[in-house]
Amino acid sequence: MKRILKVLTYVAAGLYLLVDAIFMTIAKPIASWIDKHVPLKRLRDWIRSLPPYPSLALFSVPVIVLEPIKPIAAYLAGTGQFLIAAVTFIFGELLKLVLVERLFSLTREKLMRIPTFARLYGWYSQAMTWLKATEVWRTLESLARSSREYFRTTIAGLAHWLYQYRQRKDGRLQPALRDFFRRKSRNTGSKGMSV
Repeated sequence: MKRILKVLTYVAAGLYLLVDAIFMTIAKPIASWIDKHVPLKRLRDWIRSLPPYPSLALFSVPVIVLEPIKPIAAYLAGTGQFLIAAVTFIFGELLKLVLVERLFSLTREKLMRIPTFARLYGWYSQAMTWLKATEVWRTLESLARSSREYFRTTIAGLAHWLYQYRQRKDGRLQPALRDFFRRKSRNTGSKGMSV
């Protein structure tokens, strides 16, 4: 029985790390964008001025406040509210990871002065290195790249279509929409995308 519990614990921890790692690939670019485009210099300076243990307390706030989103989303899914559960989970997880990423980048030097935190971070880094070396991770990364490219081309196509639509004097929507879907089906190789 102990052996089964141990295996289940490892599987649960691995899934937890996998979900966080997948969301972190989305959260990092968002956090970088916020860093470049949102002028919060005084707040950043204040966070950087904190000593190690207050930095740890501040770093813990998003985790403590937003980690319960996962069981809430699970409850919503269990009651049949799948769409609300998915939106809750995705929004809560992204918000948590964006905040954690920003706070960690601002307080990393101070946090690494706390021996226990440095040791736990070392274990976390090793686990993430192992996870990223697995075939499952490489497959998920490939799927994520393909999805990003697909959405990028779809958004670019829609933007182009909207531009063309605005340029038309007669305002006929149907031919421009049909052209968009024809181009999209040629680019993706899919069939049956017609309007």
